Amino acid sequence: MARWSRYNDYDFGFPPYVPVAQRRLDAQKKIKALTAKGQTLSPVAIEGRTIANTFWGKAWCDNIESYHDYENRLPRGRSYVRNGSVIDLKIAKGKISALVQGSELYEINITIQELAPKKWAKIKHDCAGKISSLIDLIKGKLSPEIIELLCRKPDGMFPAPKEIKMLCNCPDWADLCKHLAAVLYGVGARLDKQPELFFLLRGVDQTELLSADLAKTLVDSAAPAAIADNELNNIFGIELDSLAGDSTVPAGPQKKPGRQKKTPVRKSTPAAKSVAPVKRGPGRPRKSQTAPVAAATKSPTKTAKRKVSKIKTFGRKS
Repeated sequence: MARWSRYNDYDFGFPPYVPVAQRRLDAQKKIKALTAKGQTLSPVAIEGRTIANTFWGKAWCDNIESYHDYENRLPRGRSYVRNGSVIDLKIAKGKISALVQGSELYEINITIQELAPKKWAKIKHDCAGKISSLIDLIKGKLSPEIIELLCRKPDGMFPAPKEIKMLCNCPDWADLCKHLAAVLYGVGARLDKQPELFFLLRGVDQTELLSADLAKTLVDSAAPAAIADNELNNIFGIELDSLAGDSTVPAGPQKKPGRQKKTPVRKSTPAAKSVAPVKRGPGRPRKSQTAPVAAATKSPTKTAKRKVSKIKTFGRKS
């Protein structure tokens, strides 16, 4: 963890002590002045004495308090954040920027290393199938096992001191001044209301924890299942003969093939028989087939000629 600071106008000294009530009044005046200039601020407002109430806020604060590097300056930081001294706090990917009103207005810049890809991959693997929904994840409604996986050291999601670099322009040369401590607690208070900012800060996508769960579920459910012959028959509308063992048909008596549906033969109508008779060889056609045809094919002109010839012949004999 690295820190840099500079002196203001105090000639190797510290600014005079400002009472709590005066700090609150100065903070409100500064917020109004900066807002009037068009600057958008996100102050940290804490109701009561408790800084964080939800899982993500508490876990962040507990992680900060667990390191001895911070323990000497943390009490002053808690006092500052409770009194409304953090008038602006913004969280981005791997970065925290803030404004703290003390005896003056101090600028804070904190950089946090993004979660290492290997560490994130291990967390996703260990959490696979153990987180029911994104809502439960964001609200911190997690099992003790998942909480232990996310908060464990050094493989959890919360940063260690070596992953944090902090800058404050106050005259305090300490690695962790009260202004920086106030901002770290302010992050815990902000995660109470916007827990998704924690994943943004660590540079990871929280939905990947659910994606890993879903992918594992899909792999487990992708085992091949046998389909019965009757199911295939219903799907494709055909009948299948199952062969046991090898794909080749064994020698010996074969099963008779299944019954096949006969193609219905369209019956010809009587009109079709009279129009299109069946042709036969040079022999004499059958009467049942030729009688209707002959009656239909007689020419009216030939019949009239025969009657005329009979009349002429009868006249000659007389």
